[in-house]
Amino acid sequence: MMMETVLARSVRLICSGGAAAIGLGLLAQPAMAQETGTSIQRVEITGSSIKRASAETASPVQIIGRDDLIKSGKATVAEYLQTLTADGAGSLPTGFGNGFAAGSTAISLRGLGATSTLVLLNGRRMAPFARADDGQKSFTDLSTVPMQIVERIEILKDGASSTYGADAIAGVVNIILRKDFQGLTVRGETGTSRYSDAKQNKASLTWGQGSLDEDKYNVVVNAEYFQSDRLANRDRADRAWIGKGDLRPYGFPIGTQFASGYISGVNSAAASPAGSIRNPATLAYQSLPGCASLSASTPQDPKGGCLWHQDQFRDMQPDIEGVNLYTRGTWQLNDETQVYAEAGYSKRDTAFTLTPPSITPTVAFPPNAGNPNGVLNFGSGAGTTIVLAPSHPQNPFGAAARVRYAAFDVGPSTRSANNEFNRFVVGVKGTAGGWDYDAGFAHSESKLHLDYSNMLNMAVVKAALGDPTSKYFPYYLGAEAYKNPASLYAAMVTNASSDSTTKLNIVDVKASRELFALPGGNLALAVGGEHRQDKLSNPSLSGSENGTINSSYVAAFGESKVSAVYAELLAPIVKTVELSAALRYDHYDHFTSTTPKAGVKWTPLKTFALRGTYTEGFRAPGAAENSAQSQSTGTSTVRDPVRCPNGTPLPGATSTDCAASVAAVKIGDPNLRPEKSKGYTLGMVWDPLNDLSLSLDGWKIKRSDEINPLPYNEAAALPSAIRADNNLTINGVVVPNTGTLLITKAPYRNSSFTEVKGIDLDVKQRLRLGAYGRGNIGLTWTHVASWVRAESATTRYQFAGTHGNCDTSNCAGTPKDKISVNASWDPSAAWNFAAIANYRSDMKNVLFAGDLCASHLASGADAPGNCRIASFTTVDMSARWNYSKQLQLFASVNNVFDKIAPLDPLTYGGMSYNPMDASGAIGRYVKVGASYKFF
Repeated sequence: MMMETVLARSVRLICSGGAAAIGLGLLAQPAMAQETGTSIQRVEITGSSIKRASAETASPVQIIGRDDLIKSGKATVAEYLQTLTADGAGSLPTGFGNGFAAGSTAISLRGLGATSTLVLLNGRRMAPFARADDGQKSFTDLSTVPMQIVERIEILKDGASSTYGADAIAGVVNIILRKDFQGLTVRGETGTSRYSDAKQNKASLTWGQGSLDEDKYNVVVNAEYFQSDRLANRDRADRAWIGKGDLRPYGFPIGTQFASGYISGVNSAAASPAGSIRNPATLAYQSLPGCASLSASTPQDPKGGCLWHQDQFRDMQPDIEGVNLYTRGTWQLNDETQVYAEAGYSKRDTAFTLTPPSITPTVAFPPNAGNPNGVLNFGSGAGTTIVLAPSHPQNPFGAAARVRYAAFDVGPSTRSANNEFNRFVVGVKGTAGGWDYDAGFAHSESKLHLDYSNMLNMAVVKAALGDPTSKYFPYYLGAEAYKNPASLYAAMVTNASSDSTTKLNIVDVKASRELFALPGGNLALAVGGEHRQDKLSNPSLSGSENGTINSSYVAAFGESKVSAVYAELLAPIVKTVELSAALRYDHYDHFTSTTPKAGVKWTPLKTFALRGTYTEGFRAPGAAENSAQSQSTGTSTVRDPVRCPNGTPLPGATSTDCAASVAAVKIGDPNLRPEKSKGYTLGMVWDPLNDLSLSLDGWKIKRSDEINPLPYNEAAALPSAIRADNNLTINGVVVPNTGTLLITKAPYRNSSFTEVKGIDLDVKQRLRLGAYGRGNIGLTWTHVASWVRAESATTRYQFAGTHGNCDTSNCAGTPKDKISVNASWDPSAAWNFAAIANYRSDMKNVLFAGDLCASHLASGADAPGNCRIASFTTVDMSARWNYSKQLQLFASVNNVFDKIAPLDPLTYGGMSYNPMDASGAIGRYVKVGASYKFF
């Protein structure tokens, strides 16, 4: 067998990450063609515009086949991709209901964030989700991709800005949909957890007609419906710590992040469902009666507050209903010319239940003449503090008194996110004058309608409690709320909404050909160009623009135009050495970028090759980052450096100050520069034995001029941070500006750099079992050796193996090791059995390496045990039976051994568990289904 044929087999097995490449006719054709002496079909691989006779390139590419998606038992493309070892912090799971981009899903290669992972559909960009994650990061919503029509997914694990332009710093995910289907297939499946809840139902219909070879056309139509039931945290009350806000049974103090209502000390109390009133003389808070009828938490606060926990209301997984429609038509006009058109539509409605509102929030919005600071502190702000009037029936003090109240009478808030995505592509491809060409126009648009229920009109709240002349006075709290008239709630309670859109138009053309012979083969050239226009309009929730409601302002506006040209060369200079190079030039409205890429592949033996690449990339500042009209306020957990220096609370402070939720205001800056990156890979592919293939690749990415807000821990130390007026008294002296930390400024800036490096190992063993059929075993391992962010010349943070970076990674952590082991057995043509084990290593429960433990027990000891989030391993299994040529039955079990996700007290994405360990929170999950092909 020829040398490149052997390596083609190796790389198809290795880079596909398992059995994905086996049976992929498109990639198998080159080897077959060489063995039979027929003409070689060349295919285009993600990251290159040059068609090749085999799948291997100098760049590591992982290919996931349609069969792998189906056998996984995962409901969506996003769920599957988030199990990949290359996915890291910054990934967006379905259950992240309290995030900025609730209702969406995304992948984050190398933990560099979804905004540095370029997602393509059939090789072209899509309009991003219409709300930036963390109010900053633009990304492609994977929920819009119809899973049942996916042909394969190609993941390029080094940057490809030289081919695709911006956003490919960490790599490229190219989702390729089927374009040659014939017949009519109906598929349905249903699933439920071991608790008989979290039910999912899915149905799809795929129809295709026409053969390009015989009929000169093919049309494919796919329709997919998906529905998933809401799952509340309280539904896992008997699953150890999962979904619990109260961690006292595990040794934690009363004041953890999902607890409220407790009185923590003099002049300090959290929002209570009964209502806590401050004595104007002593500054001590005392609770109104009636807590037992309002809070489900026991035992209660020993200091007399009305303790409650968020799991009384908050959802773990949302209610989801969605539909995906896709069609593609291809027409072969003649032997040299083919035209095609694609159309897609996706609608996804999600709803999350969160907690009732507090009547004393601190909200931020763009500064105006009436409020040049742009912040309203309703709890203790000068002129804005909400108080009970002396004549209020529930005020026992006869003088204006501050109040802390969670409005259970208003009810929990529901966040509804209704997203519609549409896409249209038309193009022509073929050959002319010795060139293979492809030209097209693509339009895509995302529309997002947000509706937040049970928001508060703060002016009415303030008047109803503190102004006896108001028609809404008095507003009765807690156990006496039944006395309130409907007219009060009609005026005080409102729904806040916003309608956002993103639009993307692309015109592109590319062409490739072979030029002349070199000793190792023909020199190949590809050239191309494109013009893009994108626009974002993301207004904030109605009423948040001036502090009218109990929510901070989050908005982004912007548009840009990009023109680009690029060229690529592939040079097999001798039989054993292939060189590749690419160069792209992008012209934006305010800057230009030139990004090169170079690669080499050396094949000294038929069964062994070395490969390496160097690439440069960039990311343009997004509309949320570089527009002066853009602003957002995010929240993260930090140690208050004023009230809890060196991890020990000062007298008058509490352990809550050592893990405080601080809000930070981020404002767009038109002067931001684009991020730039340099990436390196060096690796090998090897067939040491028959049917055994492996690859090992080292990688390093350095992202400079990085656009980040000021780290929250540094922002918390700023003297401009806004604090409550419960200042500490030290040695009998009240120390100014030492009150509870409320909100601070964290402006966007081009910080120094982030550098990540590690290794990927892929191993594949094919098993020939004789009368017992055939099987495959595969292993994929990603080791993150270092994940460093340098904020300045003197300040660096190492995040590898830690729970951080919580500022920009959704507080999911950066485990050093992720391993996936898969096995598949086909005892006969009718049966298939498969299993996948996914492992992530443990993490230090610190915000960055070398920091103090981020969580503590009531005793003061580090928490969890040894200040580590335990490792987590799950096993998924599936079976498929081809009952006949028409009927296929299948079943899958996720988290077969019902492993419980480790306790995670720091994360805010999941309640006491890491959001990336969601399968361990939901529990064992079983699905069954059937597929029938009519013709």
